[in-house]
Amino acid sequence: MRPCRSSSPSMHMTTLDSSSSAAESSMDDASNHRRHNHQTLNKSKRKPVDHEEEEEGEAWQTFNTSFNQVQSVLDRNRALIQQVNENHQSRLPNNMVKNVALIQEINGNISKVVSLYSDLSTNFSTIFHDQQRSENGG
Repeated sequence: MRPCRSSSPSMHMTTLDSSSSAAESSMDDASNHRRHNHQTLNKSKRKPVDHEEEEEGEAWQTFNTSFNQVQSVLDRNRALIQQVNENHQSRLPNNMVKNVALIQEINGNISKVVSLYSDLSTNFSTIFHDQQRSENGG
C-alpha cells in the first residue's frame, strides 16, 4: 500500500459520517458471524486464540487504514475545489494563475485515490483467495 502524501498535513479526517459508521458496524457483524472454531492455546496466557480472527482483524484494520487515506485525500480535494471556486469568482488575474497549481494538485490527488482503491482491491482479492484456500484445506 502506498502512503497518502497530502501537501497539507493539517487536513485529516476527524469524523466519519453515519453511513460510514454503519458500514463498518455491519462489516464487523459479518466478520463475527463467519468465525470458525480453529482455536489453539496461547502458552503464555493460557487463553484460546483464534488465528482466523486475528487475520480478519488485520484485514479490517488494513481496509480501515486505506479508507481513511482515501477520505483524507478527498477532504483535501474538497478544500482545494472551494479555493479554486473562490479564486475564480474573484476574477483577479493572480488568483487565476494560482488556480492552475491548485487544479494540478486536485488531478494528482485523484490519481492517488485511484491508486489507493487499486491497492485496496488487490488486498481484498488476496485476502479473499487466501481465506478460500484455507477453508478448502489447502
